[in-house]
Amino acid sequence: MKKIFLTGAAAILAAIAVTACGGGSSSTTTAAPTTAAAAETKAEETKAEETKAEETKAEETKAEETKAEETKAEETKAEEAAGGTFTVGFDQDFPPMGFVGDNGEFTGFDLDLAKEAASRMGMEVVYQPIAWDSKDAELDAGTIDCIWNGFTINGREDGYTWSEPYMTNDQVFVVTMDSGIASQADLAGKVVEVQVDSSAQAALNDLPELTATFASIQTTPDYNTAIMDLQSGAVDAIAMDSTVAGYKITTGGLDLVVLPDKFAEESYGIGFKKGNTELAEKVNAVLHEMAEDGTLEKISNEWFGMDVTIIGK
Repeated sequence: MKKIFLTGAAAILAAIAVTACGGGSSSTTTAAPTTAAAAETKAEETKAEETKAEETKAEETKAEETKAEETKAEETKAEEAAGGTFTVGFDQDFPPMGFVGDNGEFTGFDLDLAKEAASRMGMEVVYQPIAWDSKDAELDAGTIDCIWNGFTINGREDGYTWSEPYMTNDQVFVVTMDSGIASQADLAGKVVEVQVDSSAQAALNDLPELTATFASIQTTPDYNTAIMDLQSGAVDAIAMDSTVAGYKITTGGLDLVVLPDKFAEESYGIGFKKGNTELAEKVNAVLHEMAEDGTLEKISNEWFGMDVTIIGK
């Protein structure tokens, strides 16, 4: 009986042990999927946070861009309200009308007039140097608003919308003092130089009987080069504006003279793109104001020692 009892007890203990082992295995199996689910949930939460951060950043970027666009629009509106800019095209080697001064800044009679006119129109003047033979392309492209630089109206009447003439000028020949040339007749057999696409060149084209007596006519990009050519003996004479010639000879102390017989008379005006009558009329209006209050005369005296303007006279 004792043996049977022990055997039964052993069986019972074995059963209990098996049950305990089985329960432990079941507990471990249940924990694995629970941990995986938690990790998946964590990953989803992380992804959600990253997505939210990206959306927030995108919103902030868009807000900044919108603000920048609004700021730019406000600046543009303010500029338009103030009248915008007035861009003046000019030859920077054409003193005293427009050139680079000793301080490296643009200056000149025409540029001073343009600055005063722009101020009265509530606009900011911008000086834009151009190659003279590219002036029409610059005007057509809209890179300049006008050509204001000793610009001759004569012969160009139909090519631009013009301001009123504001001064007159002559086309003359310049020679060295020791050249022995005293008149146009003495230019026979001589080499004459002229700026390309200038009023002087256009005037000479209309005088074939005179130019036929020259040995040749040469062109140059600007009058500074022409004067150096004249002084070096590379050419015998320069055909150019009397206003520019007088200024260069006087201020530069040059041993040059202007021949007494001019070969053309002309008027200076401000050239706008054909059809731009609105801006031309605005400029005309302020030029008359400047003539009436003495500003044109004042600026003219500062550059020439006399009043060379003709508006209102």
